[in-house]
Amino acid sequence: MTRVDIEQDLNVIFAEYQTSFNRKAYHGGDDVHDLLMDVFGITPELKRENRQYWGRELGMCWQRIVVQVFQSTREDYSPALRVGADEPCDLIVGSLAIDTKYRIGSGDSGTLKKFKRYGPLLKEMGYTPVLLIVWEDNLKAAITACTVGGWEILIGDRTFSFIGEQTGFNIKGYLERRASSYKVVR
Repeated sequence: MTRVDIEQDLNVIFAEYQTSFNRKAYHGGDDVHDLLMDVFGITPELKRENRQYWGRELGMCWQRIVVQVFQSTREDYSPALRVGADEPCDLIVGSLAIDTKYRIGSGDSGTLKKFKRYGPLLKEMGYTPVLLIVWEDNLKAAITACTVGGWEILIGDRTFSFIGEQTGFNIKGYLERRASSYKVVR
């Protein structure tokens, strides 16, 4: 095969991907913000520059906030459950095994496999698995996978309401009052 032949084959690959990328449907979720983004003054434009980074960091921030609220308000709080090297939930209160996610997107196949495995495991241990998610625009297939795994899924305002009911602390109001209090400086 000559260099020209190889380049032509590579051109076909690039053309196929170009077509695929051009067909990719982007929805309005790219211009949406949430309460955590508001606290840090993170704009949708800034978040788009590195979605993976912001998703991971805001997810960890969300986890730490939820854990702190439950730890501070519930006497029956227990830290993350560990089963071997795995951590099937972020915290336990009473009979609830609670896990947190900022958002569940299409790139979370490993996470989805864990949720499918952890839901039944937590139920066998006598817990009700509850998943608290901030973002409303989660991948439907991902949510279905978690539901099939036995998780009670709470998203957006339902998440904030659940936290309020369980702890007596209005996390949504707190986050709203903190908008732009910790602005990210570029």
